[in-house]
This record gives sequence, C-alpha cells and structure tokens, in this order.
Amino acid sequence: MCSPAAHDGESCHLLLMNDGRPPIRIQVHAVGRMKSGPEKTLADHYFDRLAKAGPAIGLEFEGVTEVPEGRAKNADERKREEAARLAPLAAESILILLDERGKNFTSRQLSERIGQWRDAGERRVVVAIGGPDGHPEELRSKADLCLSFGALTWPHQLVRIMLAEQLYRVATILSGHPYHRD
Repeated sequence: MCSPAAHDGESCHLLLMNDGRPPIRIQVHAVGRMKSGPEKTLADHYFDRLAKAGPAIGLEFEGVTEVPEGRAKNADERKREEAARLAPLAAESILILLDERGKNFTSRQLSERIGQWRDAGERRVVVAIGGPDGHPEELRSKADLCLSFGALTWPHQLVRIMLAEQLYRVATILSGHPYHRD
C-alpha cells in the first residue's frame, strides 16, 4: 500500500503482492473501432468490472487501444500494417493473440496462465484482437499464447464482449470467488 508520503496527488498504484511486486497490467489492443451501442455498453460493463475487481488480486486493467484497419490492397499487407501498430505496445509484454487457430482454453486454464505470469513478476499482458484478416504468421510465431474462442467466425463486437467477460472471469477465479464450473 502507498504510504501517505509516497502519494503525491497522482495515481498511486497499490503493491498488493506479498513480495512487493507491482500488479500485472492488462491492455487490450483492438483493430477497428467499436461504435456506440449495446455491444460497446456491454463490453465496457465487463471491462469496468475487471478494473474494479482486479487490483485486489494483482491485476490492473489499463484499457483498450483501438487502431484503424490496415488500408493495403491485399490481406497479407494489411495484416503486417496492423501488426506494426501493435509492435511498440507488445515489445516488452506477454502477448496473447486472439486467433481462430489458437488454443481453446477453459476459463480456469486462462486464469491459471495469467496468474502464473503475474506470480512470475511479468509486468504487462497485451491481448490483441486482429482485424478481419487476422494476424500475420510472423506475429503468431512471436506470441506467448494464441487463444481461440472457437473455430467459428465471430463479429468483432462479440469478440470484444467475450474477451471482456473472460478477463473479468479471470479476476474472479483468481480471487477465489466460487466458480460455477467447479
């Protein structure tokens, strides 16, 4: 916890880990903008719940970064253009790519993985939602985890809602909240 002397009026991050490490920060990177409407409202609802529940267990939600879709004429060039925008954010972070060819995790498995990274002292996790063409193979090979929400094709808005809910669920599972699947 921040001492009164350390608090200078700026935001003060609580050191909640027993060994004094700062929390792991979670950032969502999304290609494309989510327009106002019920989908955005629902995604924001779960991101807000994550932001409120996470600090107590060493998770800090940093928000969503939206970047425009690539403008190149072919899919490979668009994917590379979009990946280039992600590179600075992911440079010193654990990188999770949402990808239909990724691994299917249970909510508990995702919670365990994020908890392991947190406990190992990792400072940031970036979860990237690609554009309509997905992620380039070069980026997929560098990712720490390629995660799938199934082989079905999902609209961008629903993916963002599902991700928000799952990240909130990660926080509740890591906090020891009774999980309905146990």
